[in-house]
Amino acid sequence: MQIKRLLPYPQRLPSQIARTLALGVLCAIACVSRVSAAGDSYVRAQTDHGPWAAGNASIERRIAFDPATGLSTSSWLHKVTGTDFTKPAAAPRQFGDEFSFQAGGNTFTGKSGFVLAGTEVLTLDGGKALKLRLIHSKAQLEVAVFYAVYDEHPVIRKWIAVTNRSTQPLVLTHLCFESVAAAPGAAAELQLFAGYGTVPREIFFTGRVSDAALVSRNSRTGEGLVVLNEAPGYLKRTEMGGGWNNRIQVMYDTDLFPFERTLEPGETFQSAHSSVAFFADGKGLADSRWVVPTYASQVLMRRGRSFQPRWLYNTWEPFQRHIDEATSADLIRVAGRMGMDIFTIDDGWQAEYGDNRENRRNFPGGLAKIGALLAEQKMGLGLWVPLAAISPESPDYKQHPEWLCRDRQGHPKFTGTMAGQQAVMCLGSSYREAAARRLIDLIEKVHPAYLKVDLTTVFNAYGEEPGCTAPGHFHKSWAESLERIYEGLQYVGERLYLAHPEVSIDYTFELWGEKHLIDAALLGVADLDWLSNIEDLRPDDAGTRQARTLLYHRALAIPAETMLLGNLHAATLPIEDRFGVAVGSGPLLLGDLRKLTDDQQDWYAAHIRWFKNLRRQASLNDSFFPLGEWAQTSVTSWDGFARLSRTGDGIVVIFRNELQATNVVVKLTAPPDAVYEARSVIRDRPLGTVTAPTLGSGWSVPLDPGTHTDVIELRRR
Repeated sequence: MQIKRLLPYPQRLPSQIARTLALGVLCAIACVSRVSAAGDSYVRAQTDHGPWAAGNASIERRIAFDPATGLSTSSWLHKVTGTDFTKPAAAPRQFGDEFSFQAGGNTFTGKSGFVLAGTEVLTLDGGKALKLRLIHSKAQLEVAVFYAVYDEHPVIRKWIAVTNRSTQPLVLTHLCFESVAAAPGAAAELQLFAGYGTVPREIFFTGRVSDAALVSRNSRTGEGLVVLNEAPGYLKRTEMGGGWNNRIQVMYDTDLFPFERTLEPGETFQSAHSSVAFFADGKGLADSRWVVPTYASQVLMRRGRSFQPRWLYNTWEPFQRHIDEATSADLIRVAGRMGMDIFTIDDGWQAEYGDNRENRRNFPGGLAKIGALLAEQKMGLGLWVPLAAISPESPDYKQHPEWLCRDRQGHPKFTGTMAGQQAVMCLGSSYREAAARRLIDLIEKVHPAYLKVDLTTVFNAYGEEPGCTAPGHFHKSWAESLERIYEGLQYVGERLYLAHPEVSIDYTFELWGEKHLIDAALLGVADLDWLSNIEDLRPDDAGTRQARTLLYHRALAIPAETMLLGNLHAATLPIEDRFGVAVGSGPLLLGDLRKLTDDQQDWYAAHIRWFKNLRRQASLNDSFFPLGEWAQTSVTSWDGFARLSRTGDGIVVIFRNELQATNVVVKLTAPPDAVYEARSVIRDRPLGTVTAPTLGSGWSVPLDPGTHTDVIELRRR
């Protein structure tokens, strides 16, 4: 079980939930020993008072505590290359604070004022964590610092937990949970990539909401580090070169979305996590396109290795809120023939937002009839549900108007939706329990396999003011409401998972507050993210090119199959393009399936069946390699991607666009000993044998003039 961030107000959790979370945080605790190693990961200590080493076969971080100088990282070794990433910082004597925050008008850091009160080793699912318990010598504060390492992953994950030991409330601000001086080389050699690790930027950089991963790379050696800030959405801020040096600071925002959190006496706040991964491009499985996707899919995703993508159909386009029973019945028959796994009725099935009663005008037989039709086709039901934007006619609004969000002038907040103006409820209040209960009741009533959870929380993605100023909620101020609302999102996601782990939960981009947004925090509380909406009605719409751009720019840091790229129409030509995107992301198709010919339906069925068989035995989330002109796709050049398993098979997908060439060169870093038999799935023809060295130097792939998109299967010998 992974350690997860403690939820605030644990007394509000049902006892079963509270017990489960407590076990998740402190499972299998043992006193620290001189050597504590199980599997690949270990925590070692020279004495009971340190120094300590947390590591595995690929990485090791050494941590020391001195009463005079406090907590420090003395070395951070990448064992693949032998590089100590603290060396460039050591020459000018740059040191990080390990952590810092402000409370009660004072600044606290890991460098001074604390005494070491105890050490523990925590056993994680596939790893170990060192816990150092610090108590401030004057302030009534306790800070626990965690350093986690996982088998096979060259990553150190870190977080802190702050406990108020005083008799008065304490307000935390300016909280930084990782502060370390480390770099892959001298400043003159460095490159920095922001966003999801793919956008070139200046080496001294402040990452914010859309910077889920920052990559610092040595341009001479190809070695580097990736910083994943796991704070949710707009709360994240990551400083690279903070103070114009090699310091890395992983923190909450301090200005645009200022972090503020009240701690009651005896209460503990556990921070978000920081993950720092080391890589060496071109060196086999140490390449960044292997290291980060594997870690993200196996550790950050809450389902981890067990995740299997399901093929989703969604009714939103072109039917929107006009979808009805008769149309659904027609679509279900086609979707079943195609081999889809889940048929999702988007907005329009419900009578009111925030109410589980069904729209009997459009669905006279109710969801029970739809469920019966789906059972005949061996498909599951999916439903769109609004979370925080609900109708003034809904029970929660009528019974608890005090849960309504209010703006900075104290006015009730409403937002525009496809169903008109709806009330915005505050997830930083007891409404979060009512919302979770409503969704659980819906699951237990109609047994969906998938929920698309949508509509505004902190704010919507279209320019409304964030936060809440209503009195009587969990937050003491507008600034604190920003944190508390994200905590409410986490609360709902974890309640659903604990009650019904069989249901896939999709948190749309609106819940995180910005178009095209997904990050590590979302992966911990939901399974999927409806990342974007794309125009795909006609062949000359942005369509699959826009979808591929979104995918390529995020798949270094985010597991590809968690990203749902909305509104690709299954019947828009060429259908090979739509299928090619689907096998590179979370498989999702929309559109009027009745427009597909029988031959096209059968084509989808055969190819979806092929992919399901491949995916069941190949962990394709292990890597993601964008190919060709991927950084900015163009109709005049080719682009594509490869997804390979560390130990098994893989795929290469090539989008020809309008390129007239007869072949393209695919170049990527495959597992060193890999030998593949290549076959074009689209053309149904063998392409010969290809080896890892050939892929590393460049594999020439022939193109068929009549083929717009090619999907190539690589079967490992």
